[in-house]
Amino acid sequence: MSETTHDGAVAMSAPPSPDDGLAAAELAAKYGLAVSGARPGLAEYARQLWDRRHFIIAFSRAKLTAQYSQAKLGQVWQVATPLLNATVYFLIFGELMGQSKGMGIKTYIPFLITGIFVFTFTQSSAMSGVRAISGNLGLVRALHFPRAALPISFALQQLQQLLFSMVVLFAFLLGFGHMPRFSWLLIVPVLALQFVFNTGLAMILARLGSKTPDLAQLLPFVLRTWMYASGVMYSMVEALKKANSPHWLIDVLSANPAAVFINLMRDSLITGHAAHKHIDLPPHAWALAVGWTVLIGVGGFVFFWKAEEQYGRG
Repeated sequence: MSETTHDGAVAMSAPPSPDDGLAAAELAAKYGLAVSGARPGLAEYARQLWDRRHFIIAFSRAKLTAQYSQAKLGQVWQVATPLLNATVYFLIFGELMGQSKGMGIKTYIPFLITGIFVFTFTQSSAMSGVRAISGNLGLVRALHFPRAALPISFALQQLQQLLFSMVVLFAFLLGFGHMPRFSWLLIVPVLALQFVFNTGLAMILARLGSKTPDLAQLLPFVLRTWMYASGVMYSMVEALKKANSPHWLIDVLSANPAAVFINLMRDSLITGHAAHKHIDLPPHAWALAVGWTVLIGVGGFVFFWKAEEQYGRG
């Protein structure tokens, strides 16, 4: 096309574009463009996480190393902290409240330490998860990666810390006469199920904590209540029966996930009639463990994924 200007020159005008009149969405679809930071499909999201597995592992190790970098004892606190808690609980619940008399010291101390280590795994994963997004906004806003990598890496960090503690737990078991047996191999599936459960819980709390930072202040009180309701320091079923609690309450508290994982671990590691008499293992405990893992692990992953586009904004 051409037209004559006022001085007689001929000006050429551009031909109409085939994109003229197309809306922004139509243009994006035509040229294969996508919204920056848009949420991928669930399967694609899982694939992206797998592709970044080396980052997740390296990030969890770095966090674990840095956790006690300012302390003179360094990584010793990974084991010292739960042991100090166990000492306090032993003096209060074992000695002052007489919980150790029914089991005997050789059973009660491994019973107590197992409960503390296993519950601390879930407790620490929850506390780390609630700050996974809100405490790492700089990283979230600066880099593009699946945000679920953060709560997963924090749960993995707590798993590594628990594995250090398990060395001490084995030493206590051997020291109090609980020799290795085939049932000790069951700790592998117990820890695998609990890790998936903890990861799902961390993702749920990470999404909630990203929008409600005050949740991090409330969570310690919730977790403390959960600890007392899970029989960490005592036989919960015996205590409830002595208090003439209704059977439905005993069944509900025995089936709560923390109690299930704790008692599966105790049942696998601690030998002797005195121990098993006080381990509150509910019927179908393994089915309960798998059910909680699927519900919270898979459900938490989907719940977190649905808000992928919102993290780090506003």
